[in-house]
Formats: sequence, C-alpha cells, structure tokens
Amino acid sequence: MNETEKTSPKLLLRALAGETLPRPPIWLMRQAGRYLPEYRAVREQAGGFLDLCYNPELATEVTLQPIRRFGFDAAILFADILLIPDALGQKLWFEPGEGPRLDAVSDAGALRPADEVHEKLAPVYETVSTVRAALPVDVALIGFAGAPWTVLSYMIAGRGTPDQGPAHALMRERPEAFAALLERVTDATILYLSRQIEAGAEAVKIFDSWAGSLPDPWFEMASVEPCRRIVSALRARHPGVPVIGFPRGVGARAVRFAEATGVDGVAIGQDADILWARDALQPVATVQGNMDPSLMVTGGEEMDAAARRIVEVLGGGPFIFNLGHGITPDADPRNVERLVRLVKG
Repeated sequence: MNETEKTSPKLLLRALAGETLPRPPIWLMRQAGRYLPEYRAVREQAGGFLDLCYNPELATEVTLQPIRRFGFDAAILFADILLIPDALGQKLWFEPGEGPRLDAVSDAGALRPADEVHEKLAPVYETVSTVRAALPVDVALIGFAGAPWTVLSYMIAGRGTPDQGPAHALMRERPEAFAALLERVTDATILYLSRQIEAGAEAVKIFDSWAGSLPDPWFEMASVEPCRRIVSALRARHPGVPVIGFPRGVGARAVRFAEATGVDGVAIGQDADILWARDALQPVATVQGNMDPSLMVTGGEEMDAAARRIVEVLGGGPFIFNLGHGITPDADPRNVERLVRLVKG
C-alpha cells in the first residue's frame, strides 16, 4: 500500500488496497435504478434505456442521484454490460418488460475489430469524466464491464437464457469459433475499461454474472483466463488502479478466481457463507458483499441484524459492504437510507 492509499479520503480505495478500516465503505450494485422515483423520471425523459446510457448529461444525473440521496462511499458508472456488443456492431435493443435482445452471433467475423469500439462508446467516457468532476472528494468512482463469458452468453443466444445453453453448445461444438469470439470481446473489454480509467474511473469492476454455470475446466478457460488477461493488461497500463471481480455463483472456486486473475477485490453473492469468505477468501483479496437484496424490500430489524452480522464477521479484514446481487426495483428507498446509516454508524 502506498502513502496515497493510506491517506486517501476514499474508503473504497483504501479497502481495495488491503486496509482494514474502522468502518467499511458501502455502495450497492444497481444503486442507480428503478427503485428511485428520480431515476424513473430521468429514464422517462431519456426515452429508452440505451438512449439513457448514451446520453452523458442524463447518465451523469442518474449516476449521481444515489450519492446525493444516500451518501454512498462510491458511485458506479451508469451503463450496461451489453454496450460492448453494441459497439462491436451487433444489433442491440431492449424489449419493454422483457429485457435485452441481440441479433445472435456465432462468428467473430461478423463483428467489428476490437479497436473500433471507441467511437460508439465515446458518450460513456464523457459520462465518466463529468461524474468524476462532480463527485465529493471522499467518494470514489467505479467503472465497469461485463466479463467476456457473461457478455458472450447474451451475444450467442441473442437474449438472456436461464442456463446459458447456446453459449455452452457453441463452446463445445465449435471451440475455435467460440475462442475467436472470446478473444474479440476480451480485447474490446480491455480497451473499454482502460479508456474509462483514462476518463476518471478510480477502480473498475468485472461482472461475471454467469460464471457459476461453467463446470471445470471450462471455468478456467472461459471465465478465469479472460479476466486474468483483462486484469494483467489494465495493471500494465494503469498501475495502482484496483479491479473488483464478481464471479457470481462459483462457490469456493472464488478463491481460485482471485488467485489466478490477480483481482484486488472479490464480490460474493448472498448464497456465500461469510465465515468461509472470512477464512478462505479474505486472506487473498478484499471481500465485497453480501446482504440479500430482498432485505432492501422488507427492511426492519431483520435487515439490521443481517447487516450487523456481515460487518461483525468480515469487518476484521479488508471489506466493502454491498449486496449479494443488484438492488431490485421494488426496494424501499427508506430501507436503503436506514442501511447506510447503520453501516456508517
């Protein structure tokens, strides 16, 4: 840990540098989202979800809304993991009430070269810059991208699937085609995250939401190795900028993921045993997590007790308080406010 990290007012960066803090930093996945009436108003103003992602003024506003309202210790860029395939030339749209749709792809030749993504993604970089300039001095800015495996599962199927079956099928039946797609998305992700850092992101997070569907040895090939490549490239280009990985649903393999990829922090889902995380994962990386998002709906003493238990178990080492998955649209903002007060207290 360098002297800057030791003295930084940004608790998130200190936790990711391996420091055990008097109280953990707190932010929530999807903290800018539909549970906030002010977000819904801006979303309606934007017209569509992609219009919001690519409008720097409005994307900046929704990124800052939860910082103003709750006083989180970090802001996370408002964007979407599927902006990478969009920038690679794959048609992307969102069906109201159903989620993302893409023209399914099974060949890297159908995509643009990785180094051509920046023109499409330029508004995202502008959002990063404007958010960074507007944040309080003690609030860190997190950039992000989807992990290549998770992004590919949508690209190959053309939509979200319950089992990532089309991506698994291509991986087994046409391994060379799958490898070429994986390489293209990995290269594009490195360039995308690097440009976010250049624009002002102080940490980045890689969301591998569907890593848990990968059995060994596919887990190493499709999840671990692309993330290792991303972390290595970012570390060479931007020394000192920490990376958080979220290999969701991989269980005890999260330790292997942390060791092999070199991430600074590992987010864990609400299904993870926090005693295991303390004993096995925290010696390897900063742990982030892992309260059940449903408690943001119900609140009350059950939420308070769960938060205290997580802090009690994981607060003795490098730790960031978060949920085990994204906050849901039916969450009560009053419960979020109560949670932030409790953790900060």
